[in-house]
Amino acid sequence: MASDLVALTTLLENAGFVAADEEAEELIEAADAAAALLDALVARRLTGEPLAWITGTVSFCGVTIRVAPGVYVPRWQTELLARRAVARLPEHGCAIDLCTGAGAIATTLRAARPGARVVASDLDERAVGCARSNGVEAYAGDLFAPVPPSLAGTVAVVAAVVPYVPTPELGLLQRDTFVFETPLSYDGGPDGMDLLRRVVAESPRFLRPGGALLLELGGEQADALRPDLAAHGFEEVDVIVDEDGDVRGIEATYAP
Repeated sequence: MASDLVALTTLLENAGFVAADEEAEELIEAADAAAALLDALVARRLTGEPLAWITGTVSFCGVTIRVAPGVYVPRWQTELLARRAVARLPEHGCAIDLCTGAGAIATTLRAARPGARVVASDLDERAVGCARSNGVEAYAGDLFAPVPPSLAGTVAVVAAVVPYVPTPELGLLQRDTFVFETPLSYDGGPDGMDLLRRVVAESPRFLRPGGALLLELGGEQADALRPDLAAHGFEEVDVIVDEDGDVRGIEATYAP
């Protein structure tokens, strides 16, 4: 088994995979000692297919998330946003997770705040089904459209990882991204902020005073979004950055 791990790690390293040792371990575990299955899984990975689609799961904030083929795979960068959301969600509060995908943020919130109600939505029916398989109360539809109207004015946290890549920059993404994933998960319009602005404008209907809005974004979008946030009653805007100083999101408080 050790020799298999070394050989597979070397193969993945030579193919350009950065976390080759970790991926090799996950693939071997998924194959469960079946050599033919391992060969098939490795062949799929070498095409660039997302590892989570192959193994069926991904670890996110210490929670195992089931990820069905075709569903957006949660990224480690989003963990920063999820942890901020946990910190803002009371034990028996309510949260909404927009564009939930596999339900990673919603599942993290439920694990940390089992007494809270967490509702999620996504346009993709496959994503909704996947989120439900992770135990999430998920609804199919556009942003807040499918959210139960009874939650209006009661929500402590709205978290959203909407598509925010500017359309002209889609071609700069990793070359094999759209071989497997759809632009629907990335395309945020001409400046990448079409959906970000919509979430800012529509959140006040559901947020209670003092509630938090957490949005994943990048580059100069945090500064560009400030006028919209101010216009819709948000204050205390905090830019979320990672350990390398890269902008990953914003946290804002609703103060009507």
